[in-house]
Amino acid sequence: MKSYQKLTTAVQQPAACWVEEEGSAPTPASRGKLAPWWVGSGLLVAAVLLSAVTVWVLRQVSGGWPGPTPPPKCLLVPESHRFDCYPERHVVVTQELCESRGCCFIESPLPAGGKRGVPWCFYPPDFPSYTLESLNQTALGMVGLLVRREKAYYPRDITMLRLDVEFETDTRLHIKITDAANPRYEVPLEVPPVMKRAENPIYSLEFSRNPFGVLLRRRATGTVLLNTTVAPLIFADQFLQISTLLPSRFLYGLGEHRGTLLHSLDWNTLTLWARDISPTESFNLYGAHPFCLLMEEGGDAHGVFLLNSNAMEVALQPAPGLTWRTIGGVLDFYIFLGPDPNMVIQQYQQVIGFPAMPPLWALGFHLCRWGYGSSNETWQTVRAMRNYQIPQDAQWNDIDYMDGYRDFTFDPQKFASLPSLVEDLHKHRQRYVMILDPGISSTNPRGSYWPFDEGLRRGLFLNTTKGQPLIGQVWPGFTAFADFSNPDTHQWWLENLQHFHAHVPFDGLWIDMNEPSNFMDGSEDGCPPGELDSPPYTPAVLGDSLSAKTVCASAKQKASVHYNLHNLYGLMEAKATASALIQIRGKRPFVISRSTFPSQGRYSGHWLGDNRSQWKDMYYSIPGLLSFSLFGIPLVGADICGFSGSTSEELCTRWMQLGAFYPFARNHNTQNEKAQDPTVFSPAARTAMKDVLLTRYSLLPFLYTLFHRAHLQGDTVARPLFFEFPWDVATLGLDRQFLWGRSLLVTPVLEPGVDSVMGYFPRGVWYDFYTGSSVNSSGEMLKMSAPLEHLNLHVREGAILPTQKPGTTSEATQGNPLRLIVALSQSATAWGDLFWDDGESLDTFERGSYSYLVFNVTQNTFTSTVLHASTEATEVTIGTLSIFGVREPPSKVLLNGQEKPFSYLDNQVLTVSNLGLSLSQGFSLRWL
Repeated sequence: MKSYQKLTTAVQQPAACWVEEEGSAPTPASRGKLAPWWVGSGLLVAAVLLSAVTVWVLRQVSGGWPGPTPPPKCLLVPESHRFDCYPERHVVVTQELCESRGCCFIESPLPAGGKRGVPWCFYPPDFPSYTLESLNQTALGMVGLLVRREKAYYPRDITMLRLDVEFETDTRLHIKITDAANPRYEVPLEVPPVMKRAENPIYSLEFSRNPFGVLLRRRATGTVLLNTTVAPLIFADQFLQISTLLPSRFLYGLGEHRGTLLHSLDWNTLTLWARDISPTESFNLYGAHPFCLLMEEGGDAHGVFLLNSNAMEVALQPAPGLTWRTIGGVLDFYIFLGPDPNMVIQQYQQVIGFPAMPPLWALGFHLCRWGYGSSNETWQTVRAMRNYQIPQDAQWNDIDYMDGYRDFTFDPQKFASLPSLVEDLHKHRQRYVMILDPGISSTNPRGSYWPFDEGLRRGLFLNTTKGQPLIGQVWPGFTAFADFSNPDTHQWWLENLQHFHAHVPFDGLWIDMNEPSNFMDGSEDGCPPGELDSPPYTPAVLGDSLSAKTVCASAKQKASVHYNLHNLYGLMEAKATASALIQIRGKRPFVISRSTFPSQGRYSGHWLGDNRSQWKDMYYSIPGLLSFSLFGIPLVGADICGFSGSTSEELCTRWMQLGAFYPFARNHNTQNEKAQDPTVFSPAARTAMKDVLLTRYSLLPFLYTLFHRAHLQGDTVARPLFFEFPWDVATLGLDRQFLWGRSLLVTPVLEPGVDSVMGYFPRGVWYDFYTGSSVNSSGEMLKMSAPLEHLNLHVREGAILPTQKPGTTSEATQGNPLRLIVALSQSATAWGDLFWDDGESLDTFERGSYSYLVFNVTQNTFTSTVLHASTEATEVTIGTLSIFGVREPPSKVLLNGQEKPFSYLDNQVLTVSNLGLSLSQGFSLRWL
C-alpha cells in the first residue's frame, strides 16, 4: 500500500524504498529497505492515532459527523497536514465532488473574513502517484523514469516522466521533472553550464520508490529540507503539482506580493501572475518570483527556485508545508544550501545572474510626478530644488509629456521646451528620465506614426490566434503590444529610441505597464475559446481569469504563446531597453521596470508600483524592498510620500527620511493632487528633508561599494537583520528596520504623532551615526528619541564606512573629500572597503578601470591599503578620520609616523581632520 504521510508509516509501510546518498547507485541490499526517514515515527503515529480517536469521541458526544463517518485512513491525517485535493476557487466542494477525485472529505470550521482554512477535500495516504521505475548514474548525477499507472483528475496526464538530478556544486542541487517522451515549454533563461559533479556536497539525497518522493537532508545537522512524499506528484499537461514539508515556519520570498516579510503559513496561497493593480494585500502584483528562502533552527538557511514562468500559486500550510502548483512548463528546481542566508542569495544569483552595476547618478535623489502639465512647470520644480540647494540627480516625466500618450513623442505645445530643459539639466550635471509603455497606438492615419507602421510592417506585435495584431486599450486608446520575445523587436525598439534621443537626449528609461497592462480583458474582441484562455485549472489570480486586465493567454509571440511568456514580458522589455541605452549612450544603462522576473537585476531596477499616501503603505515598502533584495534586484524603492491620494507634511517628512535609504530613491506623485516635492513644505519640513538627503549623499561611497559587491558576487544592499544575525530568533520577523550592507542600521518612524521610536538592536555595540555615542545591547528593543527632523541611524561595531562631504548632485559629491567613519569592535578592530571608478563607464571592474581600497584597524592602528588603483582615485582626497569607541584619550596621533593634531570627545570619539591624503595612496594612522 502506498503512503504519503510520514505520520502513518508505522501503520502503512511503503511498498519499497531506495536509499540514495548523493546519487550512489542503489545496491541490491538497499532495494525494498525502509528508508531511515520512516524509522522512529511510531510515537508520532501513536499521537496521531490518539488525536483521531479523540476527534471521533468528541464527534460522538456532539452529535456525530454531519455526514457519513470518514474512513479511518482519512481520520489519520491531522488538519495541518491536509494537502488540498480540490483547490479550485468559487466552487462549493461537496463530498460527492471530492470523492469523485478519490480524496477524503471532512468538513472543518470556516475561518473569519472569507479566508481559506483547512481544506475539506484532501489527499488520502494511498492516493495514486508515480513510481520510480529506474534510476541510473550520469556524469553529473542521476536520471530516472517515473511512471503513473492510475490517472489523476486533470486532463492529459503525462504517464511517463523523466527525472534529472544534477549535483551541480557542493551547495547547489538541481532536480528537474519533465515529460519523458515529448518536449515541453521551458523558460528561455540562460543558466550556468555545469561541467563536473560536486565532490563534497553538504547535502544528502534519498528517494522513495513507490510512491515516488524526494528527501533532501543537510548533512551537518540532519535537517530534512525537502520531503515530497506528503502528497502525490501530479503532472498533467496544464496542471503540475508537488508538495513538501518544510523544516520551519520561517519562509520568505515568493513575490510579488504586499505583506509582511515573513510569510504566514496559516493556509496562505500566493499567486504568481503579473498584474497591473495598486499594491494590495493578498493580490498577485506586477512581477513573478518563484523563489523562497527558509530559515532553519540554529540559523542555517536554504533557498528553493522553481524555474517556471507559467501562472502559478504556492499554497502554504501550518504543517509546515508548501505546495507548488503551476499550469504549464516543467518542474525545474534549484535548491541552494547556503548555509547562511547571505550565501543562499549569492548562490541563487549564480544561477539567474548578478545584477548590473548602476551608474552613480542612479543612487542620487530622483523627482517625478504625473501632472506637471508642461515642461516649464517641470523646469520650475527643478529650479526650486536648486534654489533651496536640495540634492537632486534626476528629473523625470510621466506620460503627460507625450503627444496623445504615444511613445516616442512629446507634446509640441505643453512640452515644447523639453529639449531645452534636458540641456539645462545636463549643464547642471543632472539627468533626465522619461516613461515608456509597451502599448503602441494603433489608430493613427497610416504613415503618420512610424513606431506602429514599422512594427506592423516587420510583424513585431503580439498576434491573435488568427494571425492579426492583438488590439487592446491603454493610455493612447487602441494599442498593439510589442513582442519583445522577438529579437527583431529589440532592433525596432532601438531605432525608435535613437530617433527620440536625437531630439530629447534622455539618460535613463522608466518602463511601465509591462505586465503587460490592458484596460480591456484580453482584446477588443475578447479571447477565443480554448484551453489557453480557459485552462482546466486557473490559479487564484485577481479577476479569476488569465486575461483579466492583460492580453489573451492564447496570443502568439515569436518564442511561444503568451500563456507561457506572460510573466517574462517585463524582463524581455527590460533586456531590450538596457541594450538600446548602451548602444545610444555608450554608458551604463539606467532602467526602472514595473514588471519583473528572475534575472531582471541584470537589466533593470524596480519600483514597488502605485502605492498610496498612507502610513501603512510606507511600512509595507520595507518588506517590499527587502523581498526584492532576495530576488537579486537590489536597485529598488517605493514612491516616496505615496503615489495616489494626498500626503501630509508629517507623513511626507517621515517618508522622505525612510526613502532616503531606499537603494532607489524617488519621490513620485499622481495628477490632481497637491505637489509633494520637498520645496512645497514648511521651512522646518523642507530642512528635515534636505538634511536627510544630504546624509544619503554623504553615504554614496558606501552605497556605491555595496552595489559593486552586489554586482560582483550577489551581496544584498538593503538587508534584513536576520541575514546578519540568523541565530537570533528575534530578528526573523523584523521588517520595520533594515540594514545597508552588514553595518548601517536604519530605524524609521512609521507612525503619526510620535517623537520616539522602538527599534531592535542585536547583541553587540552600536554607534549613533551622527554623534558616535555607543549603546551596548544584549539583544533588545530600545526606545529612541525621534523628533520630526531626525532619522535614527546606527553603525555596527567592527565596521568602517567611507563617506564624503555631500554636494547637490552625485557628480558634485564625487569630487569632495572623504570622511572615513570607524566603529571599533569590543576588541578594538574594524574593517571596511571602498570601490571607486568614474561612476558611469561600462564594465569598469571587468576592464580594470577602478580603484579598490581595504581599511583595517587593529592595535590602535588604522591602515588603508590600495589593492587596485585607477586615475580617478588620484583626484580625490581623504580629509577626515572619525573613530568611534576609543576608550582612552590618546596622547598623540601619528600619520605615517608624523604627529597630527586631533580632537577627542567624552563620548569616546577620536577625530583627525585636514588629512589631505590622496585616495590612490595607502597610509597608516596610529594613536597612542
